[in-house]
Amino acid sequence: MASYHLTAKIGNKGKAAAHAAYIAREGKYSDRDRYEDLEATASGNMPEWAAHNAAHFWTAADEHERVNGSVYREIEVALPREFTPSQRLELVQEFIEQELGDKHAYQFAIHTPKAALEKDDQPHAHIMYSERIRDGIERDPEHYFKRYNAKNPEKGGAKKFSGGKSKNELKAELLSLRERWATLQNTHLEKYGHNDRVDHRSLKDQGIDREPEKHLGAIGVSRLNTHDISALLERRSAEGELERARREVSIIDLSGDLEKAKTERTDQQEAARALAAQAMKTFKQEQAARAIAAQAMETFKAEQARKAQERQENELSPVDKESKPERRR
Repeated sequence: MASYHLTAKIGNKGKAAAHAAYIAREGKYSDRDRYEDLEATASGNMPEWAAHNAAHFWTAADEHERVNGSVYREIEVALPREFTPSQRLELVQEFIEQELGDKHAYQFAIHTPKAALEKDDQPHAHIMYSERIRDGIERDPEHYFKRYNAKNPEKGGAKKFSGGKSKNELKAELLSLRERWATLQNTHLEKYGHNDRVDHRSLKDQGIDREPEKHLGAIGVSRLNTHDISALLERRSAEGELERARREVSIIDLSGDLEKAKTERTDQQEAARALAAQAMKTFKQEQAARAIAAQAMETFKAEQARKAQERQENELSPVDKESKPERRR
């Protein structure tokens, strides 16, 4: 089922060119097997001197932005597995047009790596962009990233959109961005005939009584045993069924028994909720059992080490014993 994910990050001076190469799988990232997941990449709104090579823009930003200033911002979003590559590209391009328009230089890439646990595609997009606002004034690379001059814009650099905003204002902007991404994604899910919908709100705000699952990654998954993996997959499956039951908007035949239809739907939701609760309980029990076993093993090892030390001390020669200082108790 479709899932929601959006994070916004700030890139510091000296990081832009390397990150652009990473998301576009260029340079040292172009010949690595683990990075053979690039589905699409492009750039736009670049000044004339970087129109044919976005790397020139990010290299100039690293060189000329002030030391303590942000060099780029990045939005990372999860994309629906249900979509075809062309549908994902359409969604990302529309999101960029909606959020950046023709005001900010940007570069994006769509990646489709395999999920570490379920081995399905895990499509997502990286959208990195400059905070500098394009105003039609042609500036060379050094001039472009200078401090903005309000009285004489042509004498200063391009203005930054985040300049002078408080933390509360930026937080409100992020919350609004998250909501707009959910709305656009749902529009495209409906457009292409998918019943699933995403929600940008936290589980608590959605009225869902469960803890969010922590991201494990490839290293975290490699540390799980077979029972842990089975329990985690069972939990995900149950939670997926619960989400579908909650979000299902079925067309009820008004010529039939309306109350019966409502009751049946409530029963389905309760069954899915009970299944999810049981899966969560099983998963926690497995984790607790592993913790107890690990603690017991540590205690056993410590006891074995203590006994080995005692045996070594008992095997010392009389001379060694006389020369060895008495151990404090």
